[in-house]
Amino acid sequence: MSVWQQLFTKRMLICVFTGFASGLPLFLLFNLVPAWLRSEQVDLKTIGLFALIQFPYTWKFIWSPFLDRYVLPILGRRRGWMLLTQIGLLGVIAALGGFSPQTDMTAIVLFCTLLAFLSATQDIALDAYRRELLSDNELGLGNAIHVNAYRVAGLVPGSLSLILADHMAWDWVFIITALFMLPGVVMTLLVSEPHRASPPKTLREAVVEPFHEFITRQGWGSALTVLAFLLFYKLGDSMCTALATPFYLDMGYSKTDIGLIAKNAGLWPSIIGGMLGGLWMVKIGINRALWLFGVVQVVSILGFAWLASHGHFDTIGVAERTQLAIVIGLEALGVGLGTVAFVAFIARTTHPAYTATQFALFTSLMAIPRTFANAATGWLVEGMGWTMFFLLCVLLAIPGMVLLLKVAPWHEKIA
Repeated sequence: MSVWQQLFTKRMLICVFTGFASGLPLFLLFNLVPAWLRSEQVDLKTIGLFALIQFPYTWKFIWSPFLDRYVLPILGRRRGWMLLTQIGLLGVIAALGGFSPQTDMTAIVLFCTLLAFLSATQDIALDAYRRELLSDNELGLGNAIHVNAYRVAGLVPGSLSLILADHMAWDWVFIITALFMLPGVVMTLLVSEPHRASPPKTLREAVVEPFHEFITRQGWGSALTVLAFLLFYKLGDSMCTALATPFYLDMGYSKTDIGLIAKNAGLWPSIIGGMLGGLWMVKIGINRALWLFGVVQVVSILGFAWLASHGHFDTIGVAERTQLAIVIGLEALGVGLGTVAFVAFIARTTHPAYTATQFALFTSLMAIPRTFANAATGWLVEGMGWTMFFLLCVLLAIPGMVLLLKVAPWHEKIA
């Protein structure tokens, strides 16, 4: 089957819906909720604390064994959990706008926490379903489509909903936004349940065996090497973008410059890069994609160092805006390429019997640099300046590339 024949299949269409359903609630928490709170005169310190709500995404591996072990009485092992969480998300999002940030902040915090928990749980079920749906040689392309649909979903709460908020009350904005969960619900009802392996027979087996299987698959040494790779492969890339907006402001760019250029030069290269990366992976395999796309990630960090080396711009003209667009576009391309290969590698590393737990564990490790290492970035920039900080990020990207020699050798061509 050719690459294009693989692209236009029912399984790839399903990946569009899984990505969209997965991305919508996350971007709602990151984009729409802060805009809503700020427009209702909530102070920035309080809004900043809402970042802590992302913790369920980091710790979802704790309750993922329940989804491996227990099968709901409707739709099957994966689809039952998918439907339950999607209906829950639709209801919570629709209800959120009915609260007043001035008088109901406690309720808003509780509902946002519940939203994050349901969203993380949906991700567990969707990731497991997608891994069991796709054959090994479809993982690269399928995960590329999923990741890009995930990003496109961000346009709803990050753009459409904000536009609607200028023309209608916030409660209606949240209700309309919630309705965008319906395509995921319909998809869950229409697709069939994949049966790649039997569920664990006990909760103990569901908790213990995923870790035991991973460790004993090729020994402790190999397991630790894979875990180190998961931590380090995107560490430099993640850290260099943690303070991207303050960096652009320090360089002299206006908020309008950043908003317009970031939207156009950031979103579309990441989507195009992700799709091209997925198609290319079908030809070259996941291993080689990790090498080639990893190099693009490192070069994109050097773009930030190059821009920082110019120092503060006293005037911003076409040349300076072009430089910003190049840096943002290259970084977005690197993220688009690197992420699809990385997620495909994670999917390939899971065992069919424990897909939910292992996938949740590996993606949680992937999120640790974003959650914890990024917290030190402000301190590092204060101490060494922007240029040296970005060069440090390049150095921190190298261990992940070196570990590819062990976890994904170039000449070992695996789909």
